[in-house]
Formats: sequence, structure tokens, C-alpha cells
Amino acid sequence: MALVTILDRVKVDLTVLAVPGFVAAMAGEFAWQRRHPVGGRRAGDYEFADTMASLTMGVGSLVAPYITGALLAPVTPRTGRYATVLMGLSLAGAGIATVGDVVRRTRTTGLLDAGTLSSSSPRIGASDADLGGDDDERAVPDAQHMLPPALRRITGSSAVTALASTVVTVSTLWSAETASRKLFRLSPFDLGKGPLAYAVAILGWDFLYYWNHRLDHESRWLWAMHVVHHSSERYNLSTALRQPVAEALTISVPYGLLSLLGVRPALVQDARAVNLIYQFWIHTEVIRSIGPLEKVFNSPAHHRVHHGSNREYLDRNHGSILILWDRLFGTFEPEADQVVYGLTTNIDTFSPLRIATHEWAGIARDVFRARTWRDRVSHLLRGPGWSAQQTAAYEA
Repeated sequence: MALVTILDRVKVDLTVLAVPGFVAAMAGEFAWQRRHPVGGRRAGDYEFADTMASLTMGVGSLVAPYITGALLAPVTPRTGRYATVLMGLSLAGAGIATVGDVVRRTRTTGLLDAGTLSSSSPRIGASDADLGGDDDERAVPDAQHMLPPALRRITGSSAVTALASTVVTVSTLWSAETASRKLFRLSPFDLGKGPLAYAVAILGWDFLYYWNHRLDHESRWLWAMHVVHHSSERYNLSTALRQPVAEALTISVPYGLLSLLGVRPALVQDARAVNLIYQFWIHTEVIRSIGPLEKVFNSPAHHRVHHGSNREYLDRNHGSILILWDRLFGTFEPEADQVVYGLTTNIDTFSPLRIATHEWAGIARDVFRARTWRDRVSHLLRGPGWSAQQTAAYEA
């Protein structure tokens, strides 16, 4: 308890204290690989460019909160001096895009020749995904090219502006209103700093983490942040440090809920650190199994599945410390076939900037090209797989 008292007094981030251990563990893993070479490429082996990208992203994730905090504070609703300007920009963008949609529909009315399928007539062989939107021109893509390019650019750019400013507004407001310190002041409870408080904090964080991690894979808005961690085609301890830098632009099931139960904000942060530190060691191929403990705890074998791009491994094993949540809620998958790491469509780059922004750029591109608000919002909120299907249908 003396250590707890010291840490509480100086407010040291436990993940920072763990950095020397991270470095030593990576050195040990690298040494083991050198002593146990294989004939060909091993996905767990270190590759200089890949490792440097992961380490850069790790450092960036520590620095990013200070930068984004300063940048987003002026536009945070209720407290930021420019918050109303940002909301006005969102409304203006939405208005211009909507006017553009009306003009587009007016100009494309009557363009179909006799015998041509209308937008209300399903195409032969069209899937449900193809017919998911209300796009007037999905059945006749050539109609889009008959529109003035300036109209398409103005409409698309306005839609992107509207959704981007809305993302910033919603995420900053959500973060401010669900902060642990704010919710703790509303709570009638205070669990103090004893073992019970730490147990509630760590177990509660682990439970909320499961749902947030699952949502990271099921909503493209959240996936744009989380995809950073899955972008490497390697799997070693350095991969654990490939962390996102845009968490300030997302929403989540708030960990501040723990403070409503009486968990002090400092303990909530300690629980976050314990969670992250635990996850570090499961990013390895060196440890194949931890035996019967795998029925309860997350392990390298379970997490290798989570990082797999194999169809049977997609969106499985979201747990952090405990694998029990996956077993309880139907997302558990044991390791069987050889894992293929990375994304279903890899980005083939080691540039930290590209790694951090490629999915955000993809969302902006798809929103720009979409022709209805239903599709635009869906490209942001629905799963990455839905957007991929829509893009394939549009380009077909």
C-alpha cells in the first residue's frame, strides 16, 4: 500500500513506469528469435521498418492527448469559445449538401432511356448490400457522370465537412460529459483506495473494455481509430506498442461509469494502465499456450486469433485480461489454423502518418462519393465490411 500511496501522490502513469520492462521484454524476444531461427519468413520476427513504425506510433499515442487536448479545447461544446462556429459549420455543410442532392435528383430525372432499369427496380443478381441505400443513380452509374463536376465536388465536400465537424463536436462533448472526475462528483459512493476499490476498478474496466473493443470492430468510426493497432503484418511485442493517436475523435462506453460506482478517478487511470500492461505480453508467438488458465485469461494464443485476417478469425476474442467475456457473449474463437496477420486489405506502408490516417481518408472518400445522407452516415457508423460492399457495388 505504500507504493499505492506514493503513486497516488505523484500521479505517475503506470504505463510510463513499465517502459523499461517493455524494452527488456522486446530485447529478450528478439534474442530468442535469433537463437531459434527458421528457414523462411516468420510472422513473429522483427523487421526494422515495421518495428520502428510501431514504436513511433507508441510514442505518438503518449504525446497525442496533449496535442489533441489543446487543439480541441476551443471547439468543445459548452466550454470552447469556437464551439458554436464548429456547429454552424456542420449545419451549413449539411444544408449545402442537401441542396446539392435536390439539384442532382432534379437534373437526373428523365435521363433513363426506354427499357432501362429505374432506381426502384432491383438489378438482376443484386445483393441486399447493393440495394441498402436510396441512391437514385446506383442502378444507372453513368447518370453521375452527366452531372457537372462542380456540383459533385461541392455536394461531396460539403457532406464531408458536415460529418467531420459533427464527429469533432460529438466526440469532444461526449468526452467532457463522461469524464471520471465529473461523474465521481455526481456519485453518492466512495470506495476509497483499498483492495475492493482496485478490484472493482480493474474488473470493471476489463468488462467495459470488452464492449468498447468489440464496438471498435463493428463501427467504422471507431475502427478508423483502432485499425492502427491491426495494421502490422508482423506479430511480436513491438506490435503491442502500435497504438492509436486519434482516440480524442471517437466515443465509447464511458469508463467514467466506474466513478459513478464510487471508484476514484485516479484508480480508474490505474485500471487503464494495468489493462494496457497486461495486453503487452500477449502480443507474441514465442509463448504458444498457458494451459488451463486459457479458459479464464486472455493469452497469446487467444490474441493471435484476434489479430488474424483469416475469415474465421475476424472480430473474435475482444477481451483484455479475461477471455470470459468472449465466452459469455459469443465472440470466442480458439486458435486452430495458422494465423495470417494484418488487415483484410493491407495498406503496405510503414509511414506512421499513413497508418494513422488511412481509414479516416477512406471514410472521407466514401462520404464524398455517397449520394444520400443514409449512405453517408452509414459509411461512418456501420461496419467496415458494409462500406467495402458498397464501394465494390459502386465501382462495378
